[in-house]
Amino acid sequence: MNLNTAWTELNSSLKTLREHWQEAKAQWNDPVRDDFEEHYWVPLETQVRATLRGIERLNPVLAKVRQDCE
Repeated sequence: MNLNTAWTELNSSLKTLREHWQEAKAQWNDPVRDDFEEHYWVPLETQVRATLRGIERLNPVLAKVRQDCE
């Protein structure tokens, strides 16, 4: 799997998960949901978005390394 494929799959999965969370959030409105969102959903989404940015930055570096090694 190359980084473009990994980025695409991770980004697509995040979008799907976000859609499901919005659906659940619309039906689940209590303090437990708020706690879940604060302690699990927000940190997870933040970490995945940071990972996507990292992949975006790393991809050109690895492409250059591949080119230099050919």
